[in-house]
This record gives sequence, structure tokens and C-alpha cells, in this order.
Amino acid sequence: MAYLQFIRANWLFLLAGFLLTFTSSYGQTYFISLFAGDIKGSFGLSDGQWGGIYTIGTTLSAITMVWAGVLTDRFRVRRLSFWVMIALATACLAMAAVPNWIALIFVIYALRLTGQGMMSQLGAVAMVRWFEATRGKALSLSSMGFAMGQAILPVVFVALFAVFHWRSLWVLAAVLVLVTMPVMLALLRQERTPQSMAETTQVAGMDGMHWTRMQMMRHGLFWLMIPMIIGPAAWGTALFFQQVHLTEVKGWSLVSFVALMPLYTVTSVISTFVSGWAVDRFGVNRVTPVQMLPFALSFAVLAYADTIFVAGVGLMIFGVGQGMQATATSVFWAEFYGTRYIGSIKAVAAALMVFGSAIGPGVTGLFIDLGVNFPEQMIPIAIYYVIAAAMATAGVLKYQGKLARLQR
Repeated sequence: MAYLQFIRANWLFLLAGFLLTFTSSYGQTYFISLFAGDIKGSFGLSDGQWGGIYTIGTTLSAITMVWAGVLTDRFRVRRLSFWVMIALATACLAMAAVPNWIALIFVIYALRLTGQGMMSQLGAVAMVRWFEATRGKALSLSSMGFAMGQAILPVVFVALFAVFHWRSLWVLAAVLVLVTMPVMLALLRQERTPQSMAETTQVAGMDGMHWTRMQMMRHGLFWLMIPMIIGPAAWGTALFFQQVHLTEVKGWSLVSFVALMPLYTVTSVISTFVSGWAVDRFGVNRVTPVQMLPFALSFAVLAYADTIFVAGVGLMIFGVGQGMQATATSVFWAEFYGTRYIGSIKAVAAALMVFGSAIGPGVTGLFIDLGVNFPEQMIPIAIYYVIAAAMATAGVLKYQGKLARLQR
């Protein structure tokens, strides 16, 4: 009931956040990878060459995000989202017309920067800036755009492959982005936090300060959180990037494994809502230390899974981690470092996340080439998550006292 009342009171802004995260889909790995076979065939690329192009483009977008993400501190969401959507639609059209593999690097860069990078950044920053006591609920609801995109777009576009050329489908993606723009402008005719009110609606972080990006990057807590930021993006992307290899090693059919995705999506959605409630009820400092543990457990289960049923259990546990990550991490930055410079602070986190999504497939692919199959890599990855959880816990325990007077 609390969620329903919250939706009724704030549906305009929540729908805007949902559309921002949904529209990021066109620059996400799961969407771009649908076209991998056609792209490789068109330009005569091997798996390694395609992976290298993708890693280079994604890494460049991560570097750019450090600068581009600061724009969310300087411009209102309504204005900035308009120009980012224009850029994303242009990137989609560029993919429809890309002539060679050299140009492909820059197209991947543009898609990853505008889609995964800036659209996701706008969705998260909007929620933590527009909402204070209910950030967890707001983020859990707006992040449904990620889940909806992952659940719907692959099915729709794979079905359209039977009718349309792959380049034509990128034109369709551009049209869908452009159609979303007037809806976004209508929803945000009166933005929740106008620029004129920015100073009075900001919430301070540790020690009652509004931390700048440079102050955060010189602070010990930030460095303890880096493994937690990079891990889910790196190894989560690798899990889906290497799913063909995984099923071959395990002796499962790819169709059976892909059929488990609805279980993962449903679990992720449920976990998103529960973690959003937990963040608002108990505080992000109590949720952050445990949010890496479902990832660790899921990789351990998948490493030893010998049946498709056990694989389903592993993916459901992974979905729990994804749901927690979707809400707790964004709230963490606002709670500990304040909201005045949240755009530039989140830009660093977004850049690390994008960088993680670039290196995960590359690292796991390298070890596969060296003879270490992906299931054999899963236990070390699980250990990584445990270490990341321990580092995050140490950081929160050390610095949460500075938030004592701010906790609800």
C-alpha cells in the first residue's frame, strides 16, 4: 500500500525516471549483443576482434563519462535528457549506416556513452535529487525501466530479425528514442527540483558537508568502495557475454538457459522493491555491506551447477544481487557525500561501472583462450565479491558515525 500511495503522489516524476532507464537499453550490452552475429558477418570480424572493438569503444565511453556526467549538476534533467536523447538517436542511426570496423569503434563509443552511460546517469541522479526520505522507493520504481527493457526489447527485436535487415532495426531504435522525447518533455514541464530551488533542497553528507568530486576521490571510503562498483558490472556482463561458452561447457542447450531469464528478471524486480524499502527503513549503511553476497553465492552455485534447474537457482540468486545493486549504490553516494554535487560524484561511479563492463568480457575471454573455462573462473569471481563486501563493510563501519545525526 505504501508503494501504491507513493506512486499515486509522484507518478509523473517516477514515470520520467522509468523512461530514462528504459531508453538506456539501446546502449546496453544485452541489446547491442543481439546484433553481434550480423555485425561480425558484415565486417568479417572474429569473436576476438568484435570483443576488442567493443572493449575499446566502451572504455573510451567510461573515460568520457568522468566529464560528461558532471553535466547533470549543471543542467536540469528536462533540458539535458532532450540533448542526450538526440545524441542517442543519432548513434542508433550511425549504427544503421556504419561502413567499416574502424567507424564501428566510434559508434559503439557513442551508443555506450549516451545509452548505458548518460541515460542511466540521468535516471539515477534525478531520483536521488528529486526525492529525499523516499530515495530507495523512487530508485526501485524508476529502475524498473532496466528490467522492462531487458525483458521486452530482446524478444521484440529478435522476432523482427525474421522480417527486417539488422540495419533497419537500428533505424527503428532511433525512432523509438525520438518518440520518447516529447513524452519526457511533457512529464517534466515543471521539474520537481527547479534550478532556482537547488540550494535549498540539497541534502548534506558526512560531517554535514556537500562533498565535491575531488574531495570524495581523496577520501578513504571511496577507494574501499571501488571493488563493489566495478564487480557487478564486470562479472555480470561477463556472465551474459559468455553464456554460449558456459552452456557448451556445462552441456546445456542455449535455449534452455535463455529460458531461465524470466526467473532472473522476476527475482531482480522483487529484490529491487524489497531493497528500496530496506534502504528507506533501515538506512543504506545497513544494506550496502551485504549487497555483494548474493553475487558471490550465485557464482558459486553456477560454478558447480550440473543441471539446468540448479542454474536457474543460481540466476535467481544473481537477480537478488542485481536488485540490491540497482537501489543501494545510488543512494549510498547521496547519503555519504551529499546531493549538491551528486552528478559529478555519480559520474565517477558510472565511469567505473562502464569500465567494469568493458573489462569483464575481455578478462574472462582471455582466460578462456588460456584454457581456463568460465565455470572454473566462477569461484575466483565469487571470492572477489566476498572481498568487495568485506572492503565495503569496513568502509561503512569506519565512517557511518559521521552520518549519525543525519540518519532518519
